[in-house]
Amino acid sequence: MKRIMVIGCCGAGKSTFSRKLHNCIGIPLFHLDQHYWKPNWVESEKEEWTKVVTNLAKQDKWVIDGNYGGTMDIRLNRADTIIYLDYPTWKCFWRVLQRIWKHYGKVRPDMPEGCKERFDLDFLHYVATFNIVKRKSLYAKLNAHKKDTSIHIFKTDQEAAQFLEKFSNQ
Repeated sequence: MKRIMVIGCCGAGKSTFSRKLHNCIGIPLFHLDQHYWKPNWVESEKEEWTKVVTNLAKQDKWVIDGNYGGTMDIRLNRADTIIYLDYPTWKCFWRVLQRIWKHYGKVRPDMPEGCKERFDLDFLHYVATFNIVKRKSLYAKLNAHKKDTSIHIFKTDQEAAQFLEKFSNQ
């Protein structure tokens, strides 16, 4: 495992899982949100964003967490391992609400400066519909890469924790 993608719905725990994996194996960690967003939730321009992701993916070793469908193929084509936290909608939605409550008005550790946690109905709708809208296409993308890539799909926190346990003594 040298180039590891961590994907899944917002609130599934991608950043937390990625941080734990990074701590276990020592591979550089990149939270895509930190590279995409500019202060005050300004989005990166498409060309600029594609260059950023391409440069991250070109590196020899990485753990990259985040979805960003428009650049997913760049990472998929370089990843040797994909971890999909395929958790139920209710769990992700609940965690997002908890995250908003805990960090409201503050910048989370996995976000860039100037992007304070906020209550955003469009974002909550995205979380509520993620599995309905995105799950099927994510599985299709994973299926297309299963010959060349180690793919791990976790449906529970316990499955993810058991995976991390394998590396905790290294």
